[in-house]
Amino acid sequence: MDESRSVTFDDIAGAREAFRESRASIIAKNAVTAQGIRNVARVPEAMAANAIEAFDIEVKQGDRTDQKHSGRCWMFASLNTFRYRIIKKYNLKSFELSQSYPLFFDKLEKANWFLENILDTFGEPLNGRLMAYLLSDPVADGGQWDMFKGLVKKYGVVPKEIMPETACSRNTREMDKYLTRYLRGAAKRLRESHFAGVSYDDLRDMKKVMMEEVYSLLTTCLGEPPASFDVRLRDKDDELVLTGTFTPQEFFAETVGMELDDYISLISAPTADKPFDRTYTVGRLGNVLEEGTVRYLNLEVSELKRVAIAQLKDGLPVWFGCDVDQSFLHEEGVMDLATLDLDGLFGFPVETCMDKAERLDYGESLMTHAMVLEGVNLDADGDPVMWKVENSWGKDHGRGGFDTLSDPWFDEYVYQVVVDKKYLTDEQRRIYETSEPIELAPWDPMGSLA
Repeated sequence: MDESRSVTFDDIAGAREAFRESRASIIAKNAVTAQGIRNVARVPEAMAANAIEAFDIEVKQGDRTDQKHSGRCWMFASLNTFRYRIIKKYNLKSFELSQSYPLFFDKLEKANWFLENILDTFGEPLNGRLMAYLLSDPVADGGQWDMFKGLVKKYGVVPKEIMPETACSRNTREMDKYLTRYLRGAAKRLRESHFAGVSYDDLRDMKKVMMEEVYSLLTTCLGEPPASFDVRLRDKDDELVLTGTFTPQEFFAETVGMELDDYISLISAPTADKPFDRTYTVGRLGNVLEEGTVRYLNLEVSELKRVAIAQLKDGLPVWFGCDVDQSFLHEEGVMDLATLDLDGLFGFPVETCMDKAERLDYGESLMTHAMVLEGVNLDADGDPVMWKVENSWGKDHGRGGFDTLSDPWFDEYVYQVVVDKKYLTDEQRRIYETSEPIELAPWDPMGSLA
């Protein structure tokens, strides 16, 4: 055996000696084994720089929301941008839209999307990469802005008290587990029936029954979504400001009133396979079948900041997606590259061993969480320094439920913002509206679900 291919005992002895000869390594070992990596790597001066309470531009939200033990951040972020408009329009102290309501229909639509993909892939080998992808997590909690937009256009929204949280919406693990099991079994039956010679029309009939059973499972876990409901809204002065009976679609039109198709997804992915100023989509990614898949415009990260600031200046919050756990202090709600000195702790590049493009290419980073930008501080030249973030982890997280995000962190770990397309340049808008999007593989990092 070629010893250069193995870890030899001489290698281990050399590494042990080098470690023992380093005073810094011994101190780091003693500290980390007792306190953990991030606690020891904290930089107090950088923490102090994030102790900001006031922002140059800020939109005021209501009480902080809490997604509990679920992966619904993209829904919470989207609904938080909606509820801001309702709070402002009706002069409310606070207000929440139901997060359980879109969860119900997202699972229903994802199940339908999955089964349609199964019907479309009978020619794919079961052990191939595409089938492995489709079967891996067919009804994941996560999603994208375009997917949420499709849900709202079809199903509308309802106040939280109309479809409140349940044990299965607060903690989706069990529901997801058994719905996924059912759908994998459904995929097995469809594929086996096809190969046994069952007609396409009969396969369609099988799928219809499957979807009825999915509806039943979801209703058991989440309750039945309302077709219509009564509303009584009182403002800060206890004046009745909205009353009536609405369908969910009517309620969205009356209270939120957004032109949903005006709000588009901009990404910043500086990898060689994704040139800037081009549009992209992701194969097999979606939920509402008639809305299709997602659509992005890839721009330099400076452009994402520019349009986000423009929308904040106009008094509207901004949905954004990021890799939240990178250089993040959870308890304090601080996202800042300077707060953790991991390279100094270990004595060699760990945090800085790859740049943004390399992290995407080598599977180290992708979008994992969606939140809302609700404020920003600017320097004398009007450039962003620090951002205020509305999270969906409750009022006890961070500082009363809000986080801070440094501008260098934005450069490295923010991948997506959703803004009104009016903030784009004429050329950017032309590209978005007229160009044929490049289709990315289903497993591309830009297909990750927040």
